[in-house]
Amino acid sequence: MSDPVEITLGLVFLAYLWGSVPTAVLVCHALDIPDPRARGSGNPGTTNVLRIGTPKAAGLTLLGDAGKGFLALLPGLLLGLSDDTRSYCALAAVIGHMFPLFSAFRGGKGVATTFGACLGLFWPLAVVQLLIWGLVAVIGRIASLASIACALIAPLFIWLVAPDLLITLCLIGLLLLFSHRNNIRNLLQGAEPRL
Repeated sequence: MSDPVEITLGLVFLAYLWGSVPTAVLVCHALDIPDPRARGSGNPGTTNVLRIGTPKAAGLTLLGDAGKGFLALLPGLLLGLSDDTRSYCALAAVIGHMFPLFSAFRGGKGVATTFGACLGLFWPLAVVQLLIWGLVAVIGRIASLASIACALIAPLFIWLVAPDLLITLCLIGLLLLFSHRNNIRNLLQGAEPRL
C-alpha cells in the first residue's frame, strides 16, 4: 500500500531542506575557519574542511552531513512509511546537499549525506559503504577514490540483497560520480591529492 501523496511530497521537500543545510559552512563559521567554498578545493565537505581547518572541524562536518542524511529519513521511519517514500527522501537529501537552497545551489559532493541517508534507508548498506570507503582509503590514500568505489559498489550490493531500492541507489550513485567528475579526471591523470 502506497503512502498518501501529500505526506510523501511534504517529507521529500523536508528532506531536501535538511540536505540543504550547509554543515561545513556553519562549522567553519563557528570555529573561525575560512569559508570552505573559498579555500582549498572550494568544496564544502569533510576533506576540504580538514585541509583548511582542523580535525575537529572536519569531524563535526562529517557528523553533521551524515546526520542530516539520516534525519531526512527519520520522519518516514517513525511513521512506518513505505520504502518508496523513504527512498525519495534519501534521494532528496543528497540532492539538497549537492544543490542546496540555502547556499545558492552550490553544495558538496554528497558522500557523507549519502551514508547517513543509507543508514536510515537500509542500514546494512551503510555498513558496507563504511567498510569499502575505509579499505580503499587505507590502501589508496585517496579520499575521492574511496568515495567513487562506494558509488559504484553500492548499487551492486543493493541489487543482490534489496533490489527494490536499486533505482534509488543507481540515481544516487550517478549523482556521486557526477559530483566527482573533476576527481575522476585527476585520477586518470595521476594528479589527485592523497590523504
